[in-house]
Amino acid sequence: MERDGDAVEWLRRVGVGRGVRVGVAIARGAGLGIAGPDGSELAVDVDDPAAVVARIETVLRPRWVWWSIETTTMLVDAGVRIGACWDIAVVHRLLAGGWRADPALVWATLRELPLESIPVSRPLDLFTQAEPEMGDPEHPMRPDGYLRPDWVDGSWAERPERLARWAGLAAQAATLQEGHLSTAEQTHAVATARAESTAELLCAELAAGGLPMDRDEAERIIAGFVGPRPRTDADAIAARRRRDDEVLRHAPRGAPVDLRNAAQVKSMLWRAGVDVPDTRAWRLQAVRDHPLVDALLTWRKAERIATTFGYGWIDTFVGTDGRLRGQWSSADGAAGRMTATAGLHNMPADLRPAVRAEPGHVLVRADLGQIELRVLAAVSGDRALVRSTAAGDMYAPVAAQIGVDRDTAKVAVLGAMYGQTTGHGAAVLPRLHQSYPAAMRLLEAADEAGRAGRDIRTHGGRLIRLGAHTPEHDVDDPDEAGLRDARARAAARGRYARNAVIQGAAAELFKVWAVTVRARGAELDARIVLCLHDELLVHAPASCGSAVADLLERCLHEAAHRWSPDSGVHFVADISVLERWSDATH
Repeated sequence: MERDGDAVEWLRRVGVGRGVRVGVAIARGAGLGIAGPDGSELAVDVDDPAAVVARIETVLRPRWVWWSIETTTMLVDAGVRIGACWDIAVVHRLLAGGWRADPALVWATLRELPLESIPVSRPLDLFTQAEPEMGDPEHPMRPDGYLRPDWVDGSWAERPERLARWAGLAAQAATLQEGHLSTAEQTHAVATARAESTAELLCAELAAGGLPMDRDEAERIIAGFVGPRPRTDADAIAARRRRDDEVLRHAPRGAPVDLRNAAQVKSMLWRAGVDVPDTRAWRLQAVRDHPLVDALLTWRKAERIATTFGYGWIDTFVGTDGRLRGQWSSADGAAGRMTATAGLHNMPADLRPAVRAEPGHVLVRADLGQIELRVLAAVSGDRALVRSTAAGDMYAPVAAQIGVDRDTAKVAVLGAMYGQTTGHGAAVLPRLHQSYPAAMRLLEAADEAGRAGRDIRTHGGRLIRLGAHTPEHDVDDPDEAGLRDARARAAARGRYARNAVIQGAAAELFKVWAVTVRARGAELDARIVLCLHDELLVHAPASCGSAVADLLERCLHEAAHRWSPDSGVHFVADISVLERWSDATH
């Protein structure tokens, strides 16, 4: 191990250049640890480790390797813009599924050590004795191969020498992960790991940068639903009562009704002559001509604004700079879709006029078209379905192929991907099987795996855990009710699996697109401010609006080629330059 010195020159000597992996560990007040591709380590005792990382990034442009988003966040908060990285926690979730990805678990998994024996720190008390020291306490790994609990708990950040060893361990973990990915059945797994890692970096930037909001407009919209901002608790209670009264004045006289209690609402509707199995919004829409139902649905929208997206939401999440901020993650614990808090992923459409570009800027919105069906064509390799992607509206050629109208074709295709076996679209499922056999076989195989409780992997190699489940004929309770319940659970797993294999692949493509836009957009000072399922929102100087729109189109084609080089699938996006998010045609 070397100490201090010029980090850039040291990295050059050990062979680091653009895209070469470099392990890094940083800690405020403790310095910086770096590990080269040859296993060598450098401890740097500096007050501002982020500045050293920034200089290395500018000169060498390596692929940084770190253990988790904490390092990402520290660099982003310091204003350091990283080009490429390998996030060990993110890659572990890709390889192993689930959410837990702490260093102890990751290392034990990579070393194929029994996970149930991972050592943990325990507070000492009358019944717990200190474990005898195993090996060198200045080394992160014990003689038995596990990581030392104190290192996992944070002692790696105590001084530069330890930071260097922690960075070296990260570099080793990344090499082991790449080895596992390279031997996986999916040929794109390493590329997926790189994209997913950079997507987590993008998430840290989204959390730091925020979504531009017109606070005055947001307050005006909220006031339109729930009234002016209450000055006291009594004002808030009175406003809530007034909203309730707008519904209850249409209700039959009788016992008091709590509109927030589904059972009481259903009883109220029944007494008013509206007999429904439940009070879900989509079911009530069918009988909205009844004044009570109309008032109830209007109340529900206002209630959601008041309780989730009201004045408290603004005060909590919108900063003094007019940016809405929440926490972001590059993947949920299931199929791998990006997630966000603070209402960033479920903001009501009524509030979208408040999402507004800052003065001198525009929002460039891009929404992928019929992405799930195009992804199905790509991952299945179904040549007939691939040919239909040449059309801007894929459902038109599919409808012509199977001899039905467009709406029926759309319902049938979505039903096939979601496992719907009844209803209007289900009647033409045999025609889908006949016209697109490869695509339907892929969905059926996923369904079969889900029913049997077998884990599956997406196109990019993400493990989707379905777990080992008891077959129907082996249930403990062999009576008819027990068998029905077992079959229902198996069918639900099958539906989930057939959808997840497409949703997961679509999420991977979307993130490749997003990180490509992130990289290419830097020259135009274009910053992604929102990733919403299949939609990107980019904030850019007004003078660059058209150029950014063209960039998004080019990046989509580049991302599609990187994600699935030889599929022949044509991906499309609806792209527009806006002042407010609501200006888009959704």
